[in-house]
Amino acid sequence: MTEAVLHKIESEHLASKKMLAVLIDPDSQSDEDLIVFLNSIKDSGAHLIFVGGSLMLKDNLDHCLTIIRQYSDLPTVLFPGSVMQVSSKADAILFLSLISGRNPDLLIGSHVLAAPYIKESGLETMATGYMLIDSGRQTTASYISGTSPIPYAKDEIAACTAMAGEMLGLRLIYMDGGSGADKPISASMISMVRKSVNLPLIIGGGIRNKEQAKQAFDAGADIVVIGNAGQKNPQLYSEVVSTIDHS
Repeated sequence: MTEAVLHKIESEHLASKKMLAVLIDPDSQSDEDLIVFLNSIKDSGAHLIFVGGSLMLKDNLDHCLTIIRQYSDLPTVLFPGSVMQVSSKADAILFLSLISGRNPDLLIGSHVLAAPYIKESGLETMATGYMLIDSGRQTTASYISGTSPIPYAKDEIAACTAMAGEMLGLRLIYMDGGSGADKPISASMISMVRKSVNLPLIIGGGIRNKEQAKQAFDAGADIVVIGNAGQKNPQLYSEVVSTIDHS
């Protein structure tokens, strides 16, 4: 297994360069709509594509990745919602440990089941501390995981959780409000976590405009992930990249 994608993320982090990730749910679009969407983001300046979802009602992952390969040359990273979401057609996988929760299956249990499949696939594996943050309502991610998110205003809990993840040897921290979040993670929480760890910091959930994305970047995010809002308005990606270029 190489570390090409992780090396890129870590190098950009050390250089204080920001990145934008486009999140694609394999279930959310028809083939035709996905192709149109991929063409629409081709010149946006986005840096990564994340693929996955908390629920996948169709066995569509390989097919979705094949289309992405045909219409985009961006690094493609699996953002799995279960051990079933593994495919060798991606470049890398976020090997997520849900460190904000207390569900042992999502701390290590599911990883044991997934490990042989991931190893056989040859995917680059990026050990990631995944932290669900309260977004104002229950999201699919919190419901499916059977865990409570970190309270919205408890910045110190988020910081200590991220520190523990770093001490455990994880390589990335991903703070997520979840798909369909009412509001993005607060700048004060992002800032406190940023000051507490030296790892690349990924922020997702509830980001619907370039101002919210810039706020996350300014607070310390290395990568901002945009899914639903970008699919409704692909122009948002180039708008967010413009805030990176001028930050």
